[in-house]
Amino acid sequence: MIHYFQEDISFEGPQGFTDPFRYMPHPLVKVAAEKIIDKIEADSILSDAFAEGKMLGVLVCKVSDCSKRAEHLPSSLLCELLQSDTADIVYIAGFSGNVGGRSIIEGFVPPIYDLTDPNGYFKEEEARISEINHKIVNIRQSTQYTSLKIQLNESETARDKELAEWTERMQKSKIERAERRATTKDASELAAITKDSQFEKAEFRRVKASWATKITKIQEHVHKINSDIERLKKLRAEMSDKLQDWIFRQYIVHNAAGEEISVADLFASKGLVPPGGTGECAAPKLLEYAYRHCLKPLAMGEFWYGRSPETAVRTHGHFYPSCTSKCGPLLGFMLKGLNIRQEVQAEDLSPIIIYEDEHLIVVEKPSGMPSVPGLDGRKSLQEWLDSCHGEIHAVHRLDMDTSGVMVFAKTQDAAADLRLQFEEHTVRKTYLARLSACQTTLSIGDRGTIELPLSADYDERPRQKVDHRQGKPAVTEYEVMGINGDGTSDIIFHPVTGRTHQLRVHSAHTLGLGCPIVGDMLYGGDSSHRLHLHAYKIEFRHPSTRKSVCYIGNQKSF
Repeated sequence: MIHYFQEDISFEGPQGFTDPFRYMPHPLVKVAAEKIIDKIEADSILSDAFAEGKMLGVLVCKVSDCSKRAEHLPSSLLCELLQSDTADIVYIAGFSGNVGGRSIIEGFVPPIYDLTDPNGYFKEEEARISEINHKIVNIRQSTQYTSLKIQLNESETARDKELAEWTERMQKSKIERAERRATTKDASELAAITKDSQFEKAEFRRVKASWATKITKIQEHVHKINSDIERLKKLRAEMSDKLQDWIFRQYIVHNAAGEEISVADLFASKGLVPPGGTGECAAPKLLEYAYRHCLKPLAMGEFWYGRSPETAVRTHGHFYPSCTSKCGPLLGFMLKGLNIRQEVQAEDLSPIIIYEDEHLIVVEKPSGMPSVPGLDGRKSLQEWLDSCHGEIHAVHRLDMDTSGVMVFAKTQDAAADLRLQFEEHTVRKTYLARLSACQTTLSIGDRGTIELPLSADYDERPRQKVDHRQGKPAVTEYEVMGINGDGTSDIIFHPVTGRTHQLRVHSAHTLGLGCPIVGDMLYGGDSSHRLHLHAYKIEFRHPSTRKSVCYIGNQKSF
């Protein structure tokens, strides 16, 4: 499970452990990831198993002193360590979930709790739940149930047809009786007409009642079977919930402070229910293995191996931050006792005023400053403007890590006018970006339009994903301005729509340009001190003069 760097290795770099949600991979993490990729690709069975796409992780660790090694480390490892005084920096590797139905593969850390034991409680309960599923399917596909549904459908169709014919016939009869009444004053004739009407109505009621009796009998049989199905579904849900809770109580995790807790209790303490698969991601697996084997975590990273999925942005060999819904609360506990380093800092949190009048203010936002107030306590650009210029109204946003030109309104009327222009897509924005080196072939002068609908990836917020079913339309125009010696490319973007992370996803996704923006840790971009995306120019109609205006910021040298 534990791997050695072939050369003598010492750990150098910023003090503190990796922030799994916002990081640039440490050089040794990159080396370890390359070694794992080479290991997979050298084994045809492994490469076939991982080819469909899987998130992997590596954790660089320091081995504790000899007295603790004997107690915590595998004996085979202990022998190697005692023979080498320099082998105190090692790395371990893990993968999320299962690979080809396997949760344990040689060379990778095991799951926190192995659910694959064929004779274990999980498999037994899973088999019982599966049996209920089979019963439900068998009932729904049974000859009796399908026959009853056919009878019910045919009977309702025949009833509707016959009652419709009766209704049409009675309408004609009513007209005929009205004509007869108009041509006679004979009491006996009038009585006969009334009797005909009463008979016809009574006969209609008898036909209607007959159908009701027939259909009700069929419905009762169908309802009884449906009740059996609902009973089984309720039982299945109860068993599934109970099993899920049992699973999360078996997942006992530790932290660097020496504490332990079950996943069930951890989430419950925060008023949450753990999502399915919590604890199965690579990061918690790696940390738990390290804690159980007396390895001190130094740096960690998670990267994608294999084919890119159609929705989420995942590129082979690129690093990505941990997911938030499952790993947010979990890693928050497991990292306790480690000093987490803040690797990414804003370059300069001093905004620059470009233009100002009594209606609006145009300002250049630095990378690392939020556009509007958030929950993390960082001072936003809007708050900075409020403190300097009085009440300011936000009319659009830039991502915190994106730098560049923004417009704010000074009055409610100006705000309403500018917001409408953004809603109607009449505001023209120009962005400069540098894209990471990638396999996609781009050439100077290439231009085009990317149309990939986007929606929030709720399991991995704040990421967005390509969603052709429920996503909102997102359109970006682009032009390649330069290709650099290191393989990166300089791009001009014109977003037609303004979806969250639109340019970042359209850059990174394989159906877009297939090259994430440099410094975009969220979508697998090359490491950098900042996100290389800059809102360079904005054009709109002035809310007071109604004239077209254009404001240009400083062109960043990426």
